[in-house]
Amino acid sequence: MYLKHDISNTIIIEKSRFICYMKHLKTEEDYKDYLSQIRKKHYDATHVCSAFVCDNIQRSSDDGEPSGTAGAPILNVLLKNSLNQMCAIVVRYFGGIKLGAGGLIRAYSNAVSDCLKQGILVEDIVYPKYQLSVSYELGNKIENYLRNNTILLDTKYDLDICYEFALDDLAKIDKILEYTKGIQPKQIGEKVIQKVVK
Repeated sequence: MYLKHDISNTIIIEKSRFICYMKHLKTEEDYKDYLSQIRKKHYDATHVCSAFVCDNIQRSSDDGEPSGTAGAPILNVLLKNSLNQMCAIVVRYFGGIKLGAGGLIRAYSNAVSDCLKQGILVEDIVYPKYQLSVSYELGNKIENYLRNNTILLDTKYDLDICYEFALDDLAKIDKILEYTKGIQPKQIGEKVIQKVVK
């Protein structure tokens, strides 16, 4: 799962300001570039702590906070929410009151958790993609079914009608065979569809 859009959120704890940025990123290089942009934007911040998770890669940085009090809690929130290809950066402007190790862990965790509540989580689902060519006469019968029961991707009108669609349930092929009097749809690859989780 990952966020559909970039988000940011600010919380204030004991006069310290924690600004969290979250972004969907596919490579460690992109993460480093994004971290560099945030550092430039907040050049006067006390700390710019971060975490990144992408497939088997996990990175985190305390950026001068006591070891294990910033990067690890940020990473934990990403992992606990089953996020992948995601980075969270928390910028801290120190407000003059020390929070202690437990306070810092809670503050960085809350900064990411609160930010996450602002976003829309999605996941990529891979569906088999099919092509089906039928006569206009059969097309009239099946088009409505395809529109309502498959993920219709394309329709081309030539000598025949050619439909391209993705299927979320292979049992629907039986219904298609019934409508087309036995014309078998041809699998032509896969289609990745972004599905909103919450």
